Amino acid sequence: MAPPAVDPRSGYCAATRSFRSKRADVPLPADRDLDVVTFLASRRHAGTVALVDAATGRRVTFAELWRAVAGAATALAAPPLSLRKGQAALVVSPNSVHFPVAALAAMSLGAVLTTANPLNTPAEIAKQVADARPVLAFTTRDLLPKLPAGLRVVLLEPERLPSDPDAVVATVGEISATTPDPARRRERVTQDDPATLLYSSGTTGPSKGVVATHRSLISMVQIIMTRFRLEGSDRTEAFLCTVPMFHVYGLVAFATGLLGCGATIVVLSKYELPEMLRAINEYGVTYLPLVPPILVAMVAHPKPLPLGQLRKVLSGGAPLSKELIEGFREKYPQVEILQGYGLTESTAIGASTDSAEESRRYGTAGLLSPNTEAKIVDPDTGEALPVNRTGELWIRGPYVMKGYFRNTEATQSTLTPDGWLKTGDLCYIDEDGYLFVVDRLKELIKYKGYQVPPAELEALLLTHPEIADVAVIPFPDREVGQFPMAYVVRKKGSNLSGRDVMEFVAKQVAPYKKVRKVAFVTEIPKNASGKILRKDLIKLATSKL
Repeated sequence: MAPPAVDPRSGYCAATRSFRSKRADVPLPADRDLDVVTFLASRRHAGTVALVDAATGRRVTFAELWRAVAGAATALAAPPLSLRKGQAALVVSPNSVHFPVAALAAMSLGAVLTTANPLNTPAEIAKQVADARPVLAFTTRDLLPKLPAGLRVVLLEPERLPSDPDAVVATVGEISATTPDPARRRERVTQDDPATLLYSSGTTGPSKGVVATHRSLISMVQIIMTRFRLEGSDRTEAFLCTVPMFHVYGLVAFATGLLGCGATIVVLSKYELPEMLRAINEYGVTYLPLVPPILVAMVAHPKPLPLGQLRKVLSGGAPLSKELIEGFREKYPQVEILQGYGLTESTAIGASTDSAEESRRYGTAGLLSPNTEAKIVDPDTGEALPVNRTGELWIRGPYVMKGYFRNTEATQSTLTPDGWLKTGDLCYIDEDGYLFVVDRLKELIKYKGYQVPPAELEALLLTHPEIADVAVIPFPDREVGQFPMAYVVRKKGSNLSGRDVMEFVAKQVAPYKKVRKVAFVTEIPKNASGKILRKDLIKLATSKL
């Protein structure tokens, strides 16, 4: 039987009512007994320097990196750490050259890597620890006070200090220097085993753990290498890692994927524009991944900034406006802008623009990634829609998550039995196969690319003695994308002010989750089933703009 006909222009197949990626499939390894670390370490390439610490200039070669990973894995598997397959290991750290060593060593043993934002409060970290149940944590000396008691710690520092608490069992410097033991008994790790447990705010409600397998990571590594055409190239590209490694994009691209193709990763521990520019010029950076607010700052600068050998800017986290793309092109004609669309649940990139020409389709998230199918589904009828019709985007590919951690109900409402991931984003695909994201079905607020679930802030605000009801919505902002705005119903007799509300939240959450605008109303609009009609509130808030 002939396969159903696919329109070569849009990728749409009328028989299956789905879209196929127009990009050529990338080859995926057939060997079932393969982990992402072995896969990466076995790649042949011409690169020499793997990592550069932007602050100190310290360089780590590929030979040193893989030797450190093997040594660290040997030390982690042996007493007193005894890390085993299937156990979780937590990383709470800003970007550093030590982060990939810890991540790769843990995953090579079949342990499951879970990461937390170092800006999170101790209470937020404790909540994740209670859910993921890690047996050890990798963190920096500064962040030790944020970790709950009782966790064994490997410090991401060169050596121990006499003042370190008893919880510190080792440092990354010590474990990396361990002699790798080729004779140690290895547990069999397969492509279907879990590799990472990353917390995403999911489609609704509080944060959920997303389980990705070694297969998800391996397929995303292949897609990333193909996207940047790095395989078989004899020039070494240098990527500046401005995106956090604890986030899916940073973890998959910088702590894993790009290390497989010989690219040099220049690690920036935190983003500041002058430091970023210094690193670009000093280390010959050719690729700059960033989130839209950094792009806004670069365009807003009165004079063009010195960008050295930079050739490509990769933007992710939120779509770029036509004005922003044109403003950037005018100021930096020598640099191409590429965009990507993805979710924690899709292990990073589900669609992307891979050339300046593709990025000229203003407002697009790009063409579907290789090995990807998509459906656009009417959220009310469940009907799959053709070209240029808006509905919820469903995607299917080898990189889609295994499911939510210990949350069957959430998994069943997001993943279909035949492997489709419901993204919660309202999208359409045009006649040339380009994906456009219209709106979030899923109500997440995206502040500088960080996800803020409104439900979490609403639950917190309802604990205030003078608040009767509340709704939190995304308020659009040119610089940060969106920030949380609260609509508050005061209790009878209360004189609560907007400032009181903002301070109440600020004391209890990470900075990116702060409520930055407050309005008082007599009631919160809700539908028959009691769900907040956020769309109505968003209209009300933005009608005054």
